[in-house]
Amino acid sequence: MKSIAIITARGGSKRIPKKNIKDFCGKPIISYSIEAALKSGLFDEVMVSTDSEEIAEISKQYGAKVPFMRSAAASNDFAVTADVLREVLNEYKKIGKTFDTVLCLYPTAPFVTAERLKDSFSRFCSAKPDSLMSVVKFDFPPQRAVAICNDTIAFQHPEYALTRSQDLEPLYHDCGQFYILNTDSFDKYKALVMPHTMPFIVPEEEVQDIDNESDWLIAEAKYKVLHTEE
Repeated sequence: MKSIAIITARGGSKRIPKKNIKDFCGKPIISYSIEAALKSGLFDEVMVSTDSEEIAEISKQYGAKVPFMRSAAASNDFAVTADVLREVLNEYKKIGKTFDTVLCLYPTAPFVTAERLKDSFSRFCSAKPDSLMSVVKFDFPPQRAVAICNDTIAFQHPEYALTRSQDLEPLYHDCGQFYILNTDSFDKYKALVMPHTMPFIVPEEEVQDIDNESDWLIAEAKYKVLHTEE
């Protein structure tokens, strides 16, 4: 079984300039994803898909391969992650390389470790699903959400208005860290979430959306707390 880690790192970040290579606790944030993938020893290839020469150069410095640059079609605002992965796999096919399993790892995922990847791959190989998605539990039950209309609050789901939070079914969301895909299933469904996608639950303290500068500072603070003993 051959496996590839694909780190998707487009260059055109608008809300946080140069987001994928911005310094995070002392080194480019993309380096954490690269090092986790390499240290895990799971992959025949650890590569970065990017349209940025600067990202490509920094990625190579940390040990990743950048055998080709991402096309304009896979770099625009309408391209989705599945488009990027398909392009990468097709480019490798052209040089005679195919892979049974794909890890899609985001470049802004500093909480992902080699140990976490090993654990998720072990579960993936045992269960043999179409894909695995890293998820985290909502910190407040979405069943109790309210909407605001004309300055008036109304429950989105009135049937749960009086239900205790602890009595509601836990719900989860994509935590924006990684996916593991069976390549044959991906070829068939052309999506990351497929008919049999298994969850890999990540602790809430190891998840942080990084969409703006405030998110970035919170992520760094959380990372420092989690690594104080290192």
